[in-house]
Amino acid sequence: MMQWWHRIWLEMVKRDGLVFDAGREVKEGGLVTKLGFGCMGLTGGNIGTVTEEVGISIFKHAFDKGITFFDTSDIYGANHANEILVGKMGELKKLVEEGKIKYIGLSEASPDTIRRAHKVHPITAVQMEWSLWTRDIEEEIVPLCRELGIGIVPYSPLGRGFFAGKAILESLPANSFLASHPRFRGENLDKNKIFYSRIEKLAEKHGCTPAQLALAWVLHQGDDVVPIPGTTKIKNLDENIGSIGVKLTEEDIEEISDAVPVHEVAGARTQDFVAALSWKFANTPPAKDHKIST
Repeated sequence: MMQWWHRIWLEMVKRDGLVFDAGREVKEGGLVTKLGFGCMGLTGGNIGTVTEEVGISIFKHAFDKGITFFDTSDIYGANHANEILVGKMGELKKLVEEGKIKYIGLSEASPDTIRRAHKVHPITAVQMEWSLWTRDIEEEIVPLCRELGIGIVPYSPLGRGFFAGKAILESLPANSFLASHPRFRGENLDKNKIFYSRIEKLAEKHGCTPAQLALAWVLHQGDDVVPIPGTTKIKNLDENIGSIGVKLTEEDIEEISDAVPVHEVAGARTQDFVAALSWKFANTPPAKDHKIST
């Protein structure tokens, strides 16, 4: 994921018990579904492409099941991570004032970037990777978002599909984006398989699948958290929706967390060329360091 300005479609529709509040800024306008749908994989990315007909059928199925939060973006591109922030935020603020967009969101944004952007115009949501084996946002970004009333949109909440059995129950295609992912390669994958086994056993205890338990863990991180798992299969979509019905106590959440100690996970959370564009390594510079053209 890169630092881009991410437009989020938020429709305030209540269906099938899927709806809940997501951050103070969103509360002013309405509600979003507890579970979103990440659309990136329908046209490429780490999941693989599907035909337009299949993609539309999955999209319709998600909507029919009650999902009204579809995470999309007009551009997923590199080389913008270190561009100046304030000028763009000002233009986005104008679009909100003109009624052309409703909200402004950020993705893979550093704490400093989030604070400075929020000063220009309230940020509604921040999209970050967050899953059982990727929790580095918990120390700074999660508390900051809650301080500012910003909703959190975890992408890859299933650990790039790992906790749904990817590379465990099924082999990765040679051309898969995940084939080069550090956690899915060689010895790292062999070491990480123990975490799937632990979650699988806990899932049996809770009467659900490993994927549902991993998603339920993310969902239970707070009422301001809206994960956006993506899929190219309707059966996986239905399974993901089923995670909403998995109820966890504080003790359950702690037990699940302990089953995947992040310091024991083998491999970086993503490839080096992607990590270089993530929030830890890419930060938009302050306006004072650049001349803004008008």
